[in-house]
Amino acid sequence: MAAKTNLIMKNDIQVTAREIDFVTRFERNWEHLREILGIMRPIKKQPGAILKSKYAEGTLESGNVGEGEEIPYSKFVVKEKEYAEMTIEKYAKAVSIEAIKDHGYENAVQMTDDEFLFQLQSDVTGRFYDYLNTGTLTATETTFQMALAMAKGLVENKFKTMHRTATGTVGFVNIMDVYEYLGAANITIQNQFGFQYIKDFMGFNTIFLLAETEIPRGRVIATPVENIVLYYVDPNESDFVRAGLVYTVSGETNLIGFHTQGDYKHAVSEAFAIMGLTLFAEYIDAIAVVDITDDTTLGTLTVTSAAGTGSGNTKVTVEPTLETGHLYKYKTGASAPSVEYGQSVRNWTAWDGKSDIKATTGQYITVVECDNTYKALKSGNDEVTSAS
Repeated sequence: MAAKTNLIMKNDIQVTAREIDFVTRFERNWEHLREILGIMRPIKKQPGAILKSKYAEGTLESGNVGEGEEIPYSKFVVKEKEYAEMTIEKYAKAVSIEAIKDHGYENAVQMTDDEFLFQLQSDVTGRFYDYLNTGTLTATETTFQMALAMAKGLVENKFKTMHRTATGTVGFVNIMDVYEYLGAANITIQNQFGFQYIKDFMGFNTIFLLAETEIPRGRVIATPVENIVLYYVDPNESDFVRAGLVYTVSGETNLIGFHTQGDYKHAVSEAFAIMGLTLFAEYIDAIAVVDITDDTTLGTLTVTSAAGTGSGNTKVTVEPTLETGHLYKYKTGASAPSVEYGQSVRNWTAWDGKSDIKATTGQYITVVECDNTYKALKSGNDEVTSAS
């Protein structure tokens, strides 16, 4: 009598079971990470789709208008810039028959499979951490506790101004900063699939503890849960399948394809993986990057005023250039005001760093570079020269 349909044969156990185990473990890890982050279901994209980060841009017009005068509109727009193209990435490893003979199957194959899986996972998260470090919602604080508090406040306030709901906030910190801050405090640090994290700490849903290579010491990063998305390309729908390269996948959400085979010519066990995963924060200006510093020395700006275009306008140039995530504020007057590090310049006039400024020749213009909480970081001034 013939064997029943779908009977698992010896060769299936040796190869297919290993492939199924690999992809299910990989996807189980990502499902767990998704639950920790609180993000929604992964979003499928086609190869070649362009992921774009969003940010708001505009200038707050002066509110210093006289009685009965027209109040100018402040114009803000949401812009996009390309971040990454969704592609299928290809990986491979091989274990020689000598390695299997010397160390056994479990050591030579299974343990290298485990490391292969971990490295694939780390490749995606590593790029995500690099991206988080470029967040433009910047601030500076002098203590770790205040950095955590301000990072959370900044992103929640940002989402409110965008009329979006933030149901929770995720933080990312250097693990050494956490241990230094906590000392001997008794807290529960969870460790799953290579991720170390703390739940429900100082108002954060989750705080991830990262290494020095992922986030420098003295930095706190935060973003709303709703800002994080996971995009993927289904390996089963890629051109590789159409070309006859079939990979084992798992479940409805196919995040990775895996295939193993024996290379008899070289007597090695080969393993191949393809995936197209991008962990992404949609709004780059809703990623708070708060740096901790004990240096409270006000930086120096070289401000130069020259005649601008149009009567009464001055053209201002500033060196060095504005740092990413910082803002310019300015004030004009008969004399240059004294500015201290950390001083609030919230009520000063915003400047985009390029437009001409209305000012009177002989007055002084003071320009301050500040963070997103309007704390003065650098300052400089010059006597105004305006067009007649």
